[in-house]
Order: sequence, then C-alpha cells, then structure tokens
Amino acid sequence: MRNKPSFIQYFLLVFAGIAVGALVFSNVEFNLSFNGSSLSSKPNFATATNNIENYPIQSLKSFNEAFVQIAESATPSVVTIFTEKTVNQRMQSPFDFFGSPFDDFFGMPGEGSPNRRKEVQRGLGSGVIVTADGYILTNNHVIDGADTVYIRTSDNRKISAKVIGSDPKTDIAVIKVDEKNLKPVVIGDSDKLRVGEWVIAIGSPLGENLARTVTQGIVSAKGRANVGLADYEDFIQTDAAINPGNSGGPLVNINGELVGINTAIASRTGGFEGIGFAVPSNMAKKVLTSLITTGKVTRAYLGVTIQDIDENLARAMNLKAGEGALVGTVIDGSPAAKYGIKTGDVILDFNGVRVTSSAVLRNAIASQSPGSTAKLRVFRDGSMKQFSIPLQEQSAKEPASKRSASDDAVSTLLGFRGEELTAERAQKLKLKPGAGKVVVTAISPSSNAYRAGLRAGDIIYSLNKQDVRSYSEYSTLVSKVKKGDLVFILVGRGVSKIYFAFNL
Repeated sequence: MRNKPSFIQYFLLVFAGIAVGALVFSNVEFNLSFNGSSLSSKPNFATATNNIENYPIQSLKSFNEAFVQIAESATPSVVTIFTEKTVNQRMQSPFDFFGSPFDDFFGMPGEGSPNRRKEVQRGLGSGVIVTADGYILTNNHVIDGADTVYIRTSDNRKISAKVIGSDPKTDIAVIKVDEKNLKPVVIGDSDKLRVGEWVIAIGSPLGENLARTVTQGIVSAKGRANVGLADYEDFIQTDAAINPGNSGGPLVNINGELVGINTAIASRTGGFEGIGFAVPSNMAKKVLTSLITTGKVTRAYLGVTIQDIDENLARAMNLKAGEGALVGTVIDGSPAAKYGIKTGDVILDFNGVRVTSSAVLRNAIASQSPGSTAKLRVFRDGSMKQFSIPLQEQSAKEPASKRSASDDAVSTLLGFRGEELTAERAQKLKLKPGAGKVVVTAISPSSNAYRAGLRAGDIIYSLNKQDVRSYSEYSTLVSKVKKGDLVFILVGRGVSKIYFAFNL
C-alpha cells in the first residue's frame, strides 16, 4: 500500500512550478558598464544575466531562500529621501480673537512682520538608484517644492542630492548624488509583467526608523487608469504592503528587476488596505531618460478630446463596449484637424495596437516622439478608414471638460429641457452667443440623462446622429422619440464636445 503524500510534499509541488528559476541570486552576475552621465548623453543602466535556468525547488528552505536572495539583491539600491522646505508661518496673537480688522493696526500681516516666523517643513520618501554614478528615481510629490534634498543609503551614508528634473504628469522625478560605484537596480520590462506574479516592495514606510522595509505580494492588476493621481496613468496595482513613506521606492519582480515605482495607496483610513499603485518601469524609464538627456519631457500631440465607449454608446454606434475611443472635440489647427479626423470618429487602432479605452490611447499618443507618424484605424459612419498623421509636440494641456450646475429639475420624457440659445439665455448661462442653437436649461437629477452625464448648460449639437441647426429641427427630432428608445446625443461643454447615450 502506497503512503499518502505528506503536506510538505503537496506544498512543494504547488510552488515548484511557480518559483522555477527564482533561486540562487548569489549566482546572478551583474555586468555593469558605466561611462558617466551628462545632460547630453544617455544614462547607462545596469544589466543582468541569469546563468541558471529551470532551477528546481527542492525544499521549503530553498523556496524561502529565493525570496531572501531577491531582497538582498535589490535592497542596496534603495535609498531614503529627506526634503526640507522653508515656509513663512504666522504666529498666534492674543488679538486674533478680535478678528481681521485689528490685523493692520497690530502689524500682523506682511512678509517682514514680527508676527511671522520662518518654519522648516520636513518630508520623507523613498527612491531607487538606477545608475552607478548617482541617478535616482523617485516620485515628483516626494521632492516637489523642496529647498533641500538629501538621501541616506543602505550603508547609512548621508549624501546631498540635487533635483535633475520632474514630470508631474506621471508623478516621476529624477535626483542626482555626486557619488561613484553605487549599486544600481536592474530595470525590467514592465510590459512583460503578468497579473498574479509575485512582487516585492521596498521603501521607508512611516519613517526613517523603518528604512528599507521589504513587503511581498502579487500583481493584482495592470493598466489602472482614472485613479486621479496623474494626467497619464497606467498603474500596476499590487497587494504588497505600501504605506506613506514608500512613495518613490521600487517594486521588483522575482528576478530582482525594477518593474514599478511605488506611488500611492487606495485607503479609507490613510493606511495600507491591500491596494497600492506603482508607475510601470517602462513609463518611468522613458521619463528618466528624457529628463537626463534633454532636461524636460516632450510628448506628442494629436489634437482631440476622447472618451470611453460605454454600453449605451456602443449600442448606439453598433460597436462593442470597450472597443476604441470616441472622438469629441477636434482642436482647430491640430494634426487631427489637418488630416481629416472628425467629431464622432472612433479610433480603434493606434500604430497597429488595439485601443481598448481612452486612457490607453492617451498614453500611446503621449509616448510617441513629436514628429513621428501615427497610423490610425478609424470607424466612421459604419465604415473603416485609415489615417497616417504626423504628430506635433504637446505644448499645452488638452481642453478640460467644464461642468455646469443644474437648474431646477423638469419632468419630461427626455429628463431634461432643451431651449433656444438666445443672447439673453447665453448671458445668463455664461455661454458664448452663437455657440449653438439649443441649450440644456434644466435637467432632472433622477433622469437617465443626468446619470449618463448630461448637465444644464450643455449645448446640443446633434440628436440621434442628426445635426441640430435650429430649435425647430431639435423639436422635430424630439417629437420622434418615445419611451424605451436609446438617445444618442452630442453636446458642447466649455471647449469640449462630448457624446452621451441613455435610454428613455
């Protein structure tokens, strides 16, 4: 009779296939070649060659040793970042309780007032060394506005640092210390990272006393956008414990390679709740290289505002939800306008890569170099079109959507009231006279139109794919809709054009 496998044997079988090749990092050779960096040359990054393939896990001890080797490989590259910022702080006065009319009399306001004092605000974060001659990656919010920056290394050296550059749009910054022969991390390819992979976060959570804390987890998701942390978001989500102070520190894979820069957490308490976000290493590396070589980050510009396609919009346009990005505004004089992109176009492919959301397309455009040519596959009125468009350099922010407050609710089939945009009404709603023919003047908060995103002050350009060129045309189109219909509407809001679709 055969003996039943022990618990230990089951455990080893489960993890053997996952951790193959992750062991014996003491045998990983780091081949470094650094010639120094300057603003005119590209940084020289560390490279690694793993000499052991398909190394078998033979015991729990060897499995445990794999994680020890990962931590020992990456930790020397991690630094704690300290910042100082001098601010003018107003001192409390016994006369404060009398209110502001006494301020001028007692001389409290003003830069040179004796009732103001200079105060030093101190901050703390993390960073990771990426070149042997002292370039360090961190977050923009770690060093933003700092007068003084210095680091503490893994061997407890305190070194002054200078800010090379920062990119608030991705929350990435680069600082530099005047040191040689530092231990840089190897930068991995974040595009190859898969959901479910093990990762390790290293940093200084909550204070210097917890410097180089190592936490382990998995990649929970990729491509997280609309988090509200940066203009260009493509975050790696992880359940490796991340807390305040971890910002700017590395997220590494089981090869000890940098795959992300830990940036933020989603939390209702301010502490770790299992949801952390990291900027992918590929995005961070591109920003890093640009800041070192040119001193700034340049991005390409197409000249459109775009939005996701939800289920209602998809049904109205005979598309699949999550397929493509819908063009709203086409900016006058932009590459998109010059080469024929129109409001209502759906961009399905960008340079041969499928577009699944507006965030994917926005990041893809921004990652291109100004002057490069973008190849677009576009769906327009039931047919496919191809465009080749030379991209310009992005010089300003794309127009932001402007939301207007709702007027009194109305109860109609549509859930909103559309009225002629007269000069008097335009003045009342603070709209430009002649901006359109029909404007939403009131909307019910309980209506499907409101839930879809329509607001008072929106100018109606088309209804169910029919242009609205007069109030009488609008009235005719409205008279044709009935309860249960899907309404497809194009509106203008501020300088943007936005599509909405909803059932009556």
